Amino acid sequence: MQNDLPLNSLGFAKPPADTRVVVAMSGGVDSSVVAAMLAEEGYDVIGVTLQLYDHGAALAKKGACCAGIDIHDARRVASDMNFPHYVLDYENIFKESVIEEFAQSYLSGATPVPCIRCNERVKFKDLLETAKDLDADCMATGHYIQRKIGPHGAELHRAADANRDQSYFLFSTTPDQLDFLRFPLGHLPSKDDTRKLAARYGLPVADKPDSQDICFVPDGNYAGVIEKLHPGAGKAGDIVDGNGTVLGTHNGVIHYTIGQRRGLGIGGLSEPLYVVSLNVEENKVVVGAKEELKIRFVPVEGINWLGDKEFTSEKEIFLSVKVRSTRPPREAILRPLSPVSASVELLNPEEGVAPGQACVFYETDSSRVLGGGWITARA
Repeated sequence: MQNDLPLNSLGFAKPPADTRVVVAMSGGVDSSVVAAMLAEEGYDVIGVTLQLYDHGAALAKKGACCAGIDIHDARRVASDMNFPHYVLDYENIFKESVIEEFAQSYLSGATPVPCIRCNERVKFKDLLETAKDLDADCMATGHYIQRKIGPHGAELHRAADANRDQSYFLFSTTPDQLDFLRFPLGHLPSKDDTRKLAARYGLPVADKPDSQDICFVPDGNYAGVIEKLHPGAGKAGDIVDGNGTVLGTHNGVIHYTIGQRRGLGIGGLSEPLYVVSLNVEENKVVVGAKEELKIRFVPVEGINWLGDKEFTSEKEIFLSVKVRSTRPPREAILRPLSPVSASVELLNPEEGVAPGQACVFYETDSSRVLGGGWITARA
């Protein structure tokens, strides 16, 4: 009987050849290694690459994860490893679900994280449903994060390599999605190990550089994308201090983020100034001393909870949080206000906490991800 068989490497009690897995292939080395690894193990692999925007407009720039050359690279890996590969046009979905919200967030004075929305609304939603339509048993990606089985089912854990960990960008993964997803690279000690595997499989992308930019902003000019979608968004206004004193002028709030120091164009002052808030209603950039950036209480909405107990069952939850992707987890107290909202108290105040960023929760002294939510304002 099937149930008497040992579990294969993807956690199913059947031979790899009878286990269909859809691999989300970006054309980069990570997802290519995942596909090659599973194909070599004998799984029924189907590679899928999403065309998320007009890659011709990006001039096939290296380092942008969705450019035309990446689709070509994914197709070539599939051909070399002898498994089927499909390119799906998700351009309209991506524009509506990710790019437009990105622009609207900047227009409202927030600092968005579009890669989280892409995972949440495109890859782990529409693509995942496509995988199920293809009768797949699971979907695998090249993300650096771990899925472990705990007492209550599948758990999300940080990657073994802290330098590559992508848990900040995957906090909104739901329990149902986690049941279906697999992350074969999360346990690897370093990215060098991934490249060694790529070389072992003879993949043409073994030495391909990592993507550095948001795929639809290949030149790093966020404001340019926003102004293209919303002409006139870069309206000039005043740069003021906390008392409202005009210190200079700006060329549009969309050019500034909380914590920014460079590019303010204010000279002759005794101490450096930083952007401490953005007043969109009055079209003002408010600046102040570095000390003014520190905050202790962070309001969080749209929470996705991955803990074992019901979120609102406790008044206080001691854990660690990340308020920016580049920072390590810091000790905090999470106070639930509703099933999807909470107040986070940082035991040590942090600088540069910005609306639109994610606040991701981690179990103290553990690699487990307990979910997260969206920072809505500076408190």
